[in-house]
Amino acid sequence: MLRKTKEAEPTATGQAGIRKKSKVPGVMITQFKEELPEGKTTPDFTRKPIALTIQEGKFAVFKAIVVGDPTPKVTWSRANGEIFFHSDVCMQKYDEASHEHTLEFPKVAAEDADTYKCYATNEYGKAVCTVVLNVIEMGFSKTKELQKIQVEDPTDLRKKLKKRNSDGTREHKPMEPDEKVWEILLSADKKDYERICTEYGITDFRGMLKKLAQMKREREEEIAQFITHIRTLKPIEVKDEDCATIELDMDLLDSGSKIFLYKDGVMVPFTKEDGEGMRHSLKQVGKKYIFTIKNLSKEDAGLYSVDVEGVNVFSTDFKVSEVDFAVKIKEVKAEERQDALLQCVLTAPIDEIKWYGKNSLLSNSEKHEIIVSEDKLIHKLMVRDCMPLDAGIYAAVAGIKSCNAWLIVEADKDPAKKAKKGERKTIIAGAGNDEDLLRIAKEQQERYQKEMEEKMELAKKAQAEKEAAEAAARAEKEAAKKAEAEAKAAAKAAAKAAAKSKRAAAGKDGAKRKTKKKGAGADSGAGFSTDRDRGTGTAGDGTGIGAGGTAAIGTAGAKGSAAVGAGGAAGAGGTAGAAGGAAGSGGAAGAAIGAGGATDAAIGAGGATGAAIGAGGATGVGGVIGAGGAAGAGGVIGASGVAGAGGTAGASGAASGVAGAGGASGAGGAIGAGGAAGTGGAGGTLGAGGAAGVGGAIDAGGATDAGGAAAGANSRVVGGTTGATAGGDGEDLEEFSEEDEDDSFEDSDEDTEGEGDGEEGGDGMRGERGNEEGEAEGDEGEGGKGGKRKKRIRAGPLIPDTVIDPGVHFQAGLSDCKAIIGEAAVLECKVSSEDCAGIWYKDGDEIKSSDNLTISKEGCFHRLKILKVSEENAGKYKFEADGRKTEADIVVEDPPRFDAEELQAFKTHVTVKKGHKATFNMSFIGRDPIKVQWYREGEELSDESNIKIETSEGSSRLLLLKLQRKDSGEIKIKLKNEFGAVEAISQLNVLDKPTPPMGPLEIVEAGSSAIEFKWRPPKDSGGCKIQNYILERQQVGRNTWKKVGPIGPDAKYRDSDVDHGRRYCYRLRVETEIGLSELMETEDIQAGTKAYPGPPSAPKVVSAFKDCINLTWSPPADTGGTSILGYNLEKRKKGSNLWGFVNPPNDMIKEKRFAVKDVVEGMEYEFRVSAINNSGAGEFSTSSEFVFARDPKKPPGKVLDLKVTDSTYTTVSLSWNKPKDVEKVEDEAKGYFVEIRPAENTEWDRCNSNAIAMTTYTVKRMKSLAMYWVRVIATNDGGEGPPQELDNYIVVMPPPVRPRFTDAKIKSFMIVGAGNSARFTINFEASPWPDVIWLKDGVPVSKKVTISNAEGTSQLLIPSAERSDTGIYTIIVKNIVGQETFSVEIRVTDEPKPPGPVDLDENVPGTVTISWTASPDEKRDDRLHYMVTKRDSVKRTWHTIGDRIFNNKFTACNIMPGREYWFRVYAKNDMGSSKPSESPKWLIPAKKEKFILKMPESKVCNLQCPPKFFVPLKTHTAPQGYECYMTCAVKGDPAPHVTWLRNNISLNTNTNYLISNTCGVCSLLILTVGTKDTGEYKVVAENSLGRAESSTKLRVRE
Repeated sequence: MLRKTKEAEPTATGQAGIRKKSKVPGVMITQFKEELPEGKTTPDFTRKPIALTIQEGKFAVFKAIVVGDPTPKVTWSRANGEIFFHSDVCMQKYDEASHEHTLEFPKVAAEDADTYKCYATNEYGKAVCTVVLNVIEMGFSKTKELQKIQVEDPTDLRKKLKKRNSDGTREHKPMEPDEKVWEILLSADKKDYERICTEYGITDFRGMLKKLAQMKREREEEIAQFITHIRTLKPIEVKDEDCATIELDMDLLDSGSKIFLYKDGVMVPFTKEDGEGMRHSLKQVGKKYIFTIKNLSKEDAGLYSVDVEGVNVFSTDFKVSEVDFAVKIKEVKAEERQDALLQCVLTAPIDEIKWYGKNSLLSNSEKHEIIVSEDKLIHKLMVRDCMPLDAGIYAAVAGIKSCNAWLIVEADKDPAKKAKKGERKTIIAGAGNDEDLLRIAKEQQERYQKEMEEKMELAKKAQAEKEAAEAAARAEKEAAKKAEAEAKAAAKAAAKAAAKSKRAAAGKDGAKRKTKKKGAGADSGAGFSTDRDRGTGTAGDGTGIGAGGTAAIGTAGAKGSAAVGAGGAAGAGGTAGAAGGAAGSGGAAGAAIGAGGATDAAIGAGGATGAAIGAGGATGVGGVIGAGGAAGAGGVIGASGVAGAGGTAGASGAASGVAGAGGASGAGGAIGAGGAAGTGGAGGTLGAGGAAGVGGAIDAGGATDAGGAAAGANSRVVGGTTGATAGGDGEDLEEFSEEDEDDSFEDSDEDTEGEGDGEEGGDGMRGERGNEEGEAEGDEGEGGKGGKRKKRIRAGPLIPDTVIDPGVHFQAGLSDCKAIIGEAAVLECKVSSEDCAGIWYKDGDEIKSSDNLTISKEGCFHRLKILKVSEENAGKYKFEADGRKTEADIVVEDPPRFDAEELQAFKTHVTVKKGHKATFNMSFIGRDPIKVQWYREGEELSDESNIKIETSEGSSRLLLLKLQRKDSGEIKIKLKNEFGAVEAISQLNVLDKPTPPMGPLEIVEAGSSAIEFKWRPPKDSGGCKIQNYILERQQVGRNTWKKVGPIGPDAKYRDSDVDHGRRYCYRLRVETEIGLSELMETEDIQAGTKAYPGPPSAPKVVSAFKDCINLTWSPPADTGGTSILGYNLEKRKKGSNLWGFVNPPNDMIKEKRFAVKDVVEGMEYEFRVSAINNSGAGEFSTSSEFVFARDPKKPPGKVLDLKVTDSTYTTVSLSWNKPKDVEKVEDEAKGYFVEIRPAENTEWDRCNSNAIAMTTYTVKRMKSLAMYWVRVIATNDGGEGPPQELDNYIVVMPPPVRPRFTDAKIKSFMIVGAGNSARFTINFEASPWPDVIWLKDGVPVSKKVTISNAEGTSQLLIPSAERSDTGIYTIIVKNIVGQETFSVEIRVTDEPKPPGPVDLDENVPGTVTISWTASPDEKRDDRLHYMVTKRDSVKRTWHTIGDRIFNNKFTACNIMPGREYWFRVYAKNDMGSSKPSESPKWLIPAKKEKFILKMPESKVCNLQCPPKFFVPLKTHTAPQGYECYMTCAVKGDPAPHVTWLRNNISLNTNTNYLISNTCGVCSLLILTVGTKDTGEYKVVAENSLGRAESSTKLRVRE
């Protein structure tokens, strides 16, 4: 199995790990610190979770209440695996009202059963308790079975993921979505599971987790074949160099294993090193593998997978956001201790972008603050308190786009502040262009919203086209299916019609016919209907029935005439050829009904195609019958019965009843020759006598009455079929017999009824959905009689609108608002339309503007503003517009607050004198209870002798008595209630006398004419400004002090009234408005003393030429009490002992630099300098370095032959040759600098601060196995030469050495006792560091075996050896140079178990054959053997008669009759011998008399008894919601039958109670006690001999 490296959490500093007892049993407390601060406590449980036993599918919850200061953090864990937090699986919650921490399982499952731990942790300690969840599985689970069916077998899915070629590569094809999601989940963090499942539509979270766990186990087994450890798996990450990287840290068993990179299942070629040609590269640094993708684009998005030898190791999903920088970050210059702001604007909103500072990823901290605007377009990085170290390149990365800029930090140039930390500066560098950024962000947001709306429109359009195409396909399929069914029905109907006509000719009455007259009158016409039970219709005078049983019916309008063509009757084929059936103007066309039920309509004389005739007879161009009754061009029914496209009746034309004679159907609405109507176009409607609309079909199997058409089965008729009118006495058609009728309508699913009186052509029927009743009503015609006039009402538009208007929607909804009493509160939302009006509601009631509430609208924004919030304004507010609604809550809070004027007055500093009192008053408002606390310098105050705190309703007063100077400081009042806290700060200044001035005294000048000195101000001025220093002087030797007087507030004084050579003493006092301080007396100061200055610093050579040497120096630290007047400079040639003046003695050097021109070219000089004050010249400085009087040298060239001479794991030794001297180009090198640079860095580090003269150097303290670049720089007086680098980087490791074992004698065989530890250590040497592999019998060792590898040694440890650990263990030490192996046999055994029973047998007189059952260890130990010992009745000692016996039989000789013998058998192995197995006594048997035993007769004992309770029930009181367990014990023979009753009602069949009876112990378990369980519980035990009862009562405590 693959072993992942675990990193243990480091123990925090000071964690002592002290165990403490909790008052709650079962809680363990660990205290981290030995001593706790005052008021701080470790966490503890006041209520711990209680164990649960619950049915599967129920709601389970653990509750805990914890205490501690600071407030502990509560976490949960389980023993087996980790808790998966999801709303459907498990949720962790906290109730602020009850302070309960809960772990809830909405529907507990069997896999949730486990031991759970609850941790409460703060910085001072940790408390933990354990709780068990037991889940009772209840019978068959349909959900589980469905999951078993639906969830794919993980092994099958792994096989799908493992489809590979023979060389280990995957098949060259894109990944399926199922494969992709499982590869993502296998490498994803648990926190991302929910997002991934939501994205890919996985709803069965539990099934997913089970399957994923199994797949992970399988993958770990596969990976273990090639990889030993995987430490780091970093998902794909975009860097600021326009590239993305995938990082893995893994140990390969074989360094030559092939590594593949795939994108969406397709192999991606890559190079081993960075190159210009390839975009993908792999870089290996030690055990770290880094894949890099350069020049990122949108096409790089996808799932990237890394495989090793055909096994998937890691997968990461790379998503590319369509985002760019509208405004990039710009260079920012900031001063030291100033905040710097970097900001950018994106083209699309993103929650968070990545910020990098000097190639390091940044996050929110005290140093850096990442700010994102509400619209998520403006992103800012604040670098706080900038220091010179913060300067560098900063980058922002959004998606695959990045931008960078410099942050320049200008250091403070004031030399006096170099060693001090300056004050923070409040000005932010880089800020100031917020308005421009907001304007650009608004433009980008509008553009982004517009693009999203366009995409939504395109998506809706595509969806609508897709749905229309699917509908058309379904309609075509239905039509084809219907046509086939109609053809069959037509054939069947034709056969029946032929049979009928045959019976009629033979005089047989085959059917009942009924004829009814329904109306009379020349101008009257009747509608028609088709029904399963009847079919009636009216026709004009020209109605005729053909001989073949088919009727051709002609109808005419009220003003027109109808004629049936010469061939008026249709033939048996059912097709009407209306040869002479011309339609009158404004009349209806003739309709022919075939005997087979098929309809083939023809318009015009001779059946030719003609235009539909409207009221005026004119043909329109648009193909729509308008108000004037014009027909659409092509909107006619042709001779073959196919309807023209686009022939749709106009709304007004249809309403006036002036439809075309043969009104056209919609597109595709063809009436087939076989009588079936094709699918109609959208909104296809017909006039009088028209065909079907959308989806409409004339049922081939159904007969159509006069002027009517029947709707097909399951068809939707839009516009319906129209009724027909007749202009004379009508005659009903003959009805079919029941038998024929059933056959004709057997495929029809809906009935259609028509009714109406004709005026000028019948009105159309209104179609309804399938399986509903269609109705058609006509208007009354001129002269119509007996007809009902009904106004036609259309249910919907003539042509249904297929474009769905999305309507008004919210672009920004309401957000919850917290408001403070007396302040304003605003709710705002944004809708998509400016013309939309809305209504506001509060708690379901509509609200409008009032004095305290205003409702306003600005464009798309709707606002509700409450001017002054009160308690009554709290509630749920809703805004509704165009059927859409959004809600939010206003929560009214009343935190403590101060009055602004009082607060300002409170902030005024309070100044009092020592011993007086100070009073602080503060009023406040807020909801009670309010906690009031007073603080002085951060320390809370309480009532004491000199501190009085008075708090009343709405105010608090602090009185401080007998104040001292130490009581000065910050005074703070803090108020707190449930809604928040507020504080106010003031300052208290207690005035007192100042302290004396502070020494030591600093003598500025002690000359013959004046003494000047300084001192330090007092430590405490007593809270007042220093007005004066009072100075007194005493001449040493006199007793009187002379008062010099007040000298001002400056801490310095110059006394010019002195005598040369005399000594003076001074004393000082500080004067303030409060008084004078104590005295400070100075030491004696002598006037006119000769005090020579100290030596200056050694002269430093600035530059040297052949005729001039420039020097500089620093003044002396000790000036001798007077100012420095000048300097004397001396020089000396090298090799000489004589110093000579450079400047004349009477012409001192005034400045601290000098140009020495009195030099000889080529000579070498050194210099020294002395300072001069009023007393004279002081000591000379130390000498300068020797310097040649010559022109400056040229820098040297590159060093030669730079190479590595030796290396270890921490050092590298270098050598080189001096660079060549080239006259006037490169001079001789004086020293060398060695510099190194780690491979991952760009900056060089200098190893030696001072130049070395030797041409060898050893670099130390390097990282083991790290890669470094090395270079050497030569230097001289002319400067540094160019660097010389090694041709390639070096790896810090010793020279390559083939592995070799260094132990002189190595054991090859070990015996270890079972249960003991087996330890085998072997030493070796190898370079580079080798891979060490241990095998047991040729396969990798198990996890039980611990392998410890150190430098040059490896140890194998079996902690508790078992016999199964016996085997040959082989160590393989391998590196790039070679490998070495060694094997050791470890035999794990134990003291053998004794043999089985021993049998004795005499096969030969004088001998005994001893046989025994083999020891159980014989099969497991091939070195086990036996030993036999003997003892007889004469010699009482045991002696060995056989050893190293490898079978189970031995023959002992010299067995004498009459003696008793005993034998023992031992099992022996390498560990020793077992306990003996002893044989029975052996003696040659003697004949004895037969012994007869008489058994006494036994009496039968009757144990039967009636039931009796010897342990009765006890009274129980249980808390509500907890378990209750009742038990009792009963005896009886035969076993009694036990019945449990509650309130005399049997509970034996109630599944809410768990009842058991085990060996007379009867128990009843109530899982969750409720109030309904209260009552009397009784147990009744009955058998054939009697009956017994035991009862108790259960009380439920809430």
